[in-house]
Amino acid sequence: MLRQAQHEAFPAAAPERLILSLSKDEARARTPWISAGNFGYMRGMTIEPVTLENAFVRLEPLEERHREPLRETGNDPDLWRFANVNLDNSNFDAWVDHRFTEMKRAGEMTYAVFDKASGSYAGSTSLLAYVPAHKRVEIGWTWYAKRVWAGAVNPSCKRLLLAHGFEVLGLNRMELKADARNQRSRLAMERFGATFEGVHRAHMVRPDGRLRDTAWFSVIREEWPRVRDGLDARLAGFSASA
Repeated sequence: MLRQAQHEAFPAAAPERLILSLSKDEARARTPWISAGNFGYMRGMTIEPVTLENAFVRLEPLEERHREPLRETGNDPDLWRFANVNLDNSNFDAWVDHRFTEMKRAGEMTYAVFDKASGSYAGSTSLLAYVPAHKRVEIGWTWYAKRVWAGAVNPSCKRLLLAHGFEVLGLNRMELKADARNQRSRLAMERFGATFEGVHRAHMVRPDGRLRDTAWFSVIREEWPRVRDGLDARLAGFSASA
């Protein structure tokens, strides 16, 4: 069962846990701070810090205690070849500090990804560019240690984040983007069911001064049941082989 627990460091409006398998009416009855109109809780431009969890991973809202475990996990320049902060793992602290700054300034939410199989942190992922008025958010700043590539970690994270967005925050659109040269990320997005929307040319300036073309993907509300079922089927395969 997919679970979301209110994060201890940031008390929320009610102590109950959100259970994603509940119907909307059941969830509203158990979590009265959820509005009937939006089926989600929104405090201005902020995404509430909750822990997201399934059988394979636990997504913990980023705290200072995660800095050193994530530094060790991310100590591989190849993970940062396409990064706009900490390019080639040149300054990991700059990346962590940037994430804390954006969580405060822009209401974004970064998670440390705990891999239950290994009992260690496997990487990080974030919810970015949250626009409640238009009910959209971006999934980004995702990186994982190579030891968990092609396993249950990434589909688990996508399953949890997409469910949180569509079923709790009441979003209409969740978008993803990648350096157009990053074929591994692009294929991973297509594999879990995101729709390719095209390439924005000369979209960003990289830390080394080069221009980056950006490939855009998205999942919209109407597509979520299909994407959800596909992710569940993939995760069931990992469960069966465990």
